[in-house]
Parts: sequence; structure tokens; C-alpha cells
Amino acid sequence: MSIKRKPNLSATIALLPTWFVAVVVFIGTMAWSIRLSFTNSTLFPSSTYVGLAQYSKLFSSAKWLASLQNVLIFGVLYVAGCLLLGFFLAAALDRKIRFESAFRTIFLYPYAMSFVVTGLIWQWMLNPTLGIQASVRSLGWESFVLDWVVNRDMAIYALVLAGVWQGAGLVMVIALAGMRGIEAEQWKAARIDGIPVWRIYVSIILPQLGPALAAAGMLLAMGVIKTYDIVVAMTNGGPGNATEVPAKFIMDNLFGRQNLGLATAGATVLVLGVIIAVAPFRYIMHVRDKAKGAA
Repeated sequence: MSIKRKPNLSATIALLPTWFVAVVVFIGTMAWSIRLSFTNSTLFPSSTYVGLAQYSKLFSSAKWLASLQNVLIFGVLYVAGCLLLGFFLAAALDRKIRFESAFRTIFLYPYAMSFVVTGLIWQWMLNPTLGIQASVRSLGWESFVLDWVVNRDMAIYALVLAGVWQGAGLVMVIALAGMRGIEAEQWKAARIDGIPVWRIYVSIILPQLGPALAAAGMLLAMGVIKTYDIVVAMTNGGPGNATEVPAKFIMDNLFGRQNLGLATAGATVLVLGVIIAVAPFRYIMHVRDKAKGAA
């Protein structure tokens, strides 16, 4: 019995620092932030309890409501775009084309860049006075317009375009790894039956990549909730509130307006958003693992 307990005790001792960090740093600071969201804290923390006043003020703010709408639009289009483009790129590379490793590196490279760099690159390209529009007009096409970053109706789609350009590489790598793990006999059987290549990917390959693509989608969705860098670099939330997002709203109130109570209320809502985004995936994985265990 003592021989079996020693490894367990050693593992427990080894995990103590991790548990300490998780409890004190993450859970502790989260609890402290939630507590502050029920106070009238401004520049410094306050113990004056105001109930749900900060949350009432938060959801009566047109800027906050616009940020929620923007992050929802951005999130849906960003995740869907990354999954579709990433799967398409993986399918193209899975055909064992020439210079595959070079193309794989090129497609994955944007993901290695920070969102700040990505935002600055696309801000320059979509800038009507310096970027693509100015270059095309200098060639004589004076009616050409590509002013998305300053167009209130198109600015959010400029963010989506830049985000998909960066994030599709992650989905490509995950999907390609899954495709390479599929047995060659399935391909041979499908080709013998005369099934077109596109239908093989859609009807046979894609269902088998479900868990991998779901994991990629969850990672992308969690990144959407905390979107900040790319917005500041490209549009700084403008024009108007066209690209305002919750994370920027929180940072502006925390450091710009010194409204700690309102900022922590917004942060608490973001934490709930992360839980809502992760919970369905965790539940599906739990059900899947339970079904495998029963089998």
C-alpha cells in the first residue's frame, strides 16, 4: 500500500504550486473583480456596496450594447471564415501538391504574428489614402473604392478579413493533421466507387474531423471574446462605435475614465461569456468520453 501511495503523494506535492497559482491568481483575482463590480470604485477600490447599479449602468450604455453586437458579428464571421478557409487549405494541401511544406509555412505564418502587427498591416492596406485604394487610383482607376477601415458600415468586416487571414492557418494545421490520420483504405474504397473528390471530403472526411474542428472552433471563439489588439491597431473602435468591442470598453473605463466598478462589471460579463462559450464543448466532450467508457 505504501508503495502505491508514494507516487500519488509526490504527484500531489508537485501540483501544489499549480493549484496555488490557480486558486490565488486566477480564482482569487476573479472573485476580487466580481466583488468590485458591486461597489462604486473609481480610481481606487471602494467598499461602498451599490448592488447592481454598475450592471444597470453597463447595459444602459449604448457603447457597451454596440460592443456586444459588434463582437457577436465579428465572432460568428471570424470563426466560420477560419473554419471554412482552414478546411479548404487543408484539403488542398492534403492532395500532396508540390512545394507543400513551403505553402504550409506561408499559410501558417500569419498565425505566428501578433494581432497588433496583423492590425497594422491591414490598416495600412485598407487605408484609402495610403493603401490599395490609393495605389489602384494612381494607375488611372479613379472610381475604385476600398475604404473599409473608415466606412462605418464596412469597418467590422475589415476586422473579420484581417482576423480570418491570421486565424485560418491554425485550422489548416489541425485539419491537415486529422486528414493525414485517416486510413488510406477509405480513400481507395471511395475512389473505386467513383465518388468525386469534393464529395469524399464533404461526406467522409469532414465528419471524421468533427472533434478536431470543434476544438479549433472553441479556441477561436475564446479568442473572439477577448478581442482587443487588432481593434486598437486597425480602427481604435471607430468610426464612431462601429468596431467597439467589450475588451476595449473595459480598458477605456479602467485606464481612461478611472471607473473601476464599471470596468469590473464588464469584465465579469466577459468571464460569463467565456464560460458560455466553453461549456457546450466541454459537455459534448464529457458525453463522448462517457459513451466511450460505457462501450
